[in-house]
Amino acid sequence: MPVVMENSIQIAWDYLEGTGDLGDPSVAGKVLLESVETMVRRGERRVLMLSNTAISDYKKFRAERPLESVT
Repeated sequence: MPVVMENSIQIAWDYLEGTGDLGDPSVAGKVLLESVETMVRRGERRVLMLSNTAISDYKKFRAERPLESVT
């Protein structure tokens, strides 16, 4: 399971970095990990589902907290 989580987070990270939406790396890492971890605990195992949901969760997080989104 650690490999699935790591791959999912890496895909999400690469996407956010490539689009310029990454923001503060430490905040991004925490939000992405929390999102993936929550879904894995609920039984999700599909890497792309995990990464896409983590991306959506992070974008929502940044939209709700504009001050944290400034790098």
